[in-house]
Amino acid sequence: MTVQRGSISVQTENIFPIIKKFLYSDQEIFLRELVANATDATQKLLTLVNRGDITEDVSDLRIEVILDKENRTITVRDKGIGMTEEEMQKYLNQVAFSSAREFLDKYKSTETQIIGHFGLGFYSAFMVASKVEVISRSYQKGAKTTSWSCDGSPEYTIETDLPQRPMRGTDIILHISDDADEYLSEYRIGELLSKYCKFLPIAIQFGSQTKDFATEAFPDMVTSVDEDGNTSSSIEIPNIVNNTAPLWKRNPQDLKDEDYVAFYDELYPASPKPLFWVHLNIDYPFNLTGVLYFPKVSNTIEASRNKIQLYSNQVFVTDEVKDIVPEFLMHLHGVIDSPDIPLNVSRSYLQSDRNVKRISEYITRKVADKLSELFRKDRPSFVEKWDSISIFVKYGIIAEPKFSDKAIDFLLLQNAKGEHFTLKEYIEKVKPLQTNKDNRTVLIYTNDLVAHDSLIQSAAQFSYDVLYFDSAIDAHLMQHLEQKDNSSYFARLDSDSLHSLVHKDDQPAVALSSEEQKALEEQFRKIVATPSVQIQLQHLAESDLPISITRPEYLRRVRDMSFSNPNSEEMSRFGEYYNIVLNTNHPTIAQLSQSPSEEQARYLYQLACLQQNMLKGNDLTEFIKKSVSMLK
Repeated sequence: MTVQRGSISVQTENIFPIIKKFLYSDQEIFLRELVANATDATQKLLTLVNRGDITEDVSDLRIEVILDKENRTITVRDKGIGMTEEEMQKYLNQVAFSSAREFLDKYKSTETQIIGHFGLGFYSAFMVASKVEVISRSYQKGAKTTSWSCDGSPEYTIETDLPQRPMRGTDIILHISDDADEYLSEYRIGELLSKYCKFLPIAIQFGSQTKDFATEAFPDMVTSVDEDGNTSSSIEIPNIVNNTAPLWKRNPQDLKDEDYVAFYDELYPASPKPLFWVHLNIDYPFNLTGVLYFPKVSNTIEASRNKIQLYSNQVFVTDEVKDIVPEFLMHLHGVIDSPDIPLNVSRSYLQSDRNVKRISEYITRKVADKLSELFRKDRPSFVEKWDSISIFVKYGIIAEPKFSDKAIDFLLLQNAKGEHFTLKEYIEKVKPLQTNKDNRTVLIYTNDLVAHDSLIQSAAQFSYDVLYFDSAIDAHLMQHLEQKDNSSYFARLDSDSLHSLVHKDDQPAVALSSEEQKALEEQFRKIVATPSVQIQLQHLAESDLPISITRPEYLRRVRDMSFSNPNSEEMSRFGEYYNIVLNTNHPTIAQLSQSPSEEQARYLYQLACLQQNMLKGNDLTEFIKKSVSMLK
């Protein structure tokens, strides 16, 4: 057997079209990559200075982004480590050779945050430029200014016989191509710097700001005189577009509440003040920092999403963080920063990795710990915030077992009186009176305090307590809690008669003859001919209503859990299933059993429908007319 070995040949004339069209998902990323490279060059210089390897002036290390519309160029200028001719040959002419990676390998013991990894960021410039020039002077003594230029073809030019650059560092000059005119706009460049470079660790200057001063304070700076003879002075100061020390990179012990609120306002200007926040800070088994805020939200899962920004070494990557942030926390706001999150080559999205799962679990645990701490330390404040955070907690209990194990202790249930209890507290409260013959505690609830007011009052006569659930997710929560512990279950107030809601013993037998029972059923079956509607005869208290409408709990639960499309034809059919409960111990029903009256039976049925908000249109109009006529 013959074995041949060789090296795969990569030709630059094939690489450039791939980089330009396929490597980066967004053309605008070019500016992020170039400014990130400039940041790396500056960080490398600082590393050498801090190690004592070199002595350099580092009082002003800002990076400049310079737009020249007339000459159609964008220049990214740094005062970092610079490059020699040899280094240009090494780093610029070898595609996918990372100088950042080489630097990190050389200084492994140094805590240096270098952004670059793949050696491809520089070539993103060719997505918008017809020609790229690099002019650089190394920090090394005796180094000469060297230039490199390329028009996107395999050919490049290096020159060394140039006027000396004033100081060490690098200029990357992009000659913008005709199809990239949008990047010759100050607004567009400012927008990209704000999006991608807002929190880079080295100051970034884009343009300048003019500050006016009264001539009385600065008499030697007179530059203009207005119509009234008033003189004024002005000076230009650099316009720094980034925050080099964002809050998430600082020690939580050094921060106050107002610092977190101010940073939230920086991230989301004019937004309501957040409820509270979780500061993330871990360095093992992965590195991750960040701050997650709980915003004020309505009691619905359809809140705003994509409000969490993902950074890698302070470089913005994406706000699509569904793979790293658990689904139930996707409505939080804030920042996550980690160099250990696996990114694709263009740093534009996440890749699958075990670190992603571990980070997701860490975030879940930190949020659970924070909520638990707030509940323990200041329960009244926690209760005040409950309406805004309940959706997160309930969703998390359903979706994340590890979160559920902790959250079950601070899940709050609210009753019709507005009182709040943990699940354990509430079960203990109602167990004495609301435990059925099977020794299961019945947790009675309503989802409409107004519509069920009469039933709530009737429940109070039995000394029953009623919970209040008003969110679409509550049906899922109840189902989840019942599956975890079958010693209790939930039943809506109108799912059965109050006597039957908590089955403590066998129901009394109906004290009517079979003929009388048949007469009652026939009267109401003429009124409601729908086969799915069941007519039930129960011997209730004489004080109970003569007739009521109930819906089986399991059918309503199925409907409620289909909240994604409650108006569909399939869901509307659930409205056809209900029970008509006739109280055979009520005088009116007893009279009907002996003296049938379709008119009276219809009126009683409409009265029951009115209580359930089922009487509408012409039926409601006729009912009102009938009621008025009875008063005459």
